Amino acid sequence: MSILIIISFLYFVLIIVFIIGFDNIKSSSNLNNTTHFFSILIPFRNEAENIVALVKSLEQLNYPKKQFEVIFVNDDSIDNSVAVLTPFLEKNKHFKILQNKRKSNSPKKDALNTALNTAKNNWIITTDADCDVPKNWLRSFSIFIEQNAKIKMIVAPVAYKTNRSFLQNFQNIDFLSLIGSTIGAFGIGKPFLCNGANLCYKKEAFISVNGFKGNDNIASGDDIFLMEKILLKYPKSVRYLKSKEVIVITKPENTFKGLLSQRIRWASKTNATKNWFGKLVGILVILMNLIITCGLCFAMYVFFFSQSSQSINTWFSSQNVFWFLFLLKFNIDFLLIQKTYAFIGIKNGLKPYILSSFLYPFFVLLIVFLSFFKKYKWKDRNFK
Repeated sequence: MSILIIISFLYFVLIIVFIIGFDNIKSSSNLNNTTHFFSILIPFRNEAENIVALVKSLEQLNYPKKQFEVIFVNDDSIDNSVAVLTPFLEKNKHFKILQNKRKSNSPKKDALNTALNTAKNNWIITTDADCDVPKNWLRSFSIFIEQNAKIKMIVAPVAYKTNRSFLQNFQNIDFLSLIGSTIGAFGIGKPFLCNGANLCYKKEAFISVNGFKGNDNIASGDDIFLMEKILLKYPKSVRYLKSKEVIVITKPENTFKGLLSQRIRWASKTNATKNWFGKLVGILVILMNLIITCGLCFAMYVFFFSQSSQSINTWFSSQNVFWFLFLLKFNIDFLLIQKTYAFIGIKNGLKPYILSSFLYPFFVLLIVFLSFFKKYKWKDRNFK
């Protein structure tokens, strides 16, 4: 029993530290500076249904067109994505499209390398083809760069656009916990997460750390591995831009199968990361969810199947500890998620959170288990 209390206490301390760190990162909203030049890199594969919305948001950017370029990289699309893009390329001369040059086991890293080889500006921004970008996106990055002279990389927020179905609400809560943890970790000087759908870095920094070399055998992780390498060579050079003006909007998965595949892909790069703090966080999260899962399973088993009075007495005596730990996790997690809700601009998050809190521990352990044995599918390709 003591080991359960210790793990729970460490988890509680971790989330409290993240909450403090979250508040340490101050919001930025100054939009006056437009002195920097950007190259926006967008790999895509089979995104005909999504890419028009992205392009239209790029056309609405409140930034001088001569100071940024958009480089799309077609990664062997088998739909009509290129045909959909062509009319927009003709009327936006600062847009162009390239064909991916495959060299590794990571199509996305290859696509980014293909674009970087032709990018003419020193500041690189990456996003995904199923995203929408806000109109003051580049202005916000520009002023943040001006305020932080030694910066090499900027991590910025990504949020889901949901239809409020249960599946999408569940994903949204999970994603918000990641956003909150990301901001909190930056706030205490221990960054370990970022998202390639909204990432900005210096091209010269990318080159100086040899880009994706050393991890291009792993299909995903173009964002986290690069951040780790830049942090290693340039400590304290990676900052988080906590601003509503830079929130990139993306879509959650439409099916539970798609969600599993996505989360397995995210988990697949965990073993290759070198960030000890990130590994510690992962271990604590898994152990805490294991405790909650075992408690729930034991409670259900005894209540529904056991006829032994001794088992019933054991169940009642153990439930006090279990429910204390469950409510501890429930409340401390909600404090961090609620802060993230407020930052992103989402209201009424408690109702879907209640049911998700009972299901989430099982989901976490399922992903951990499947990540060891199951392949995942990404952009109609299978990966180990």
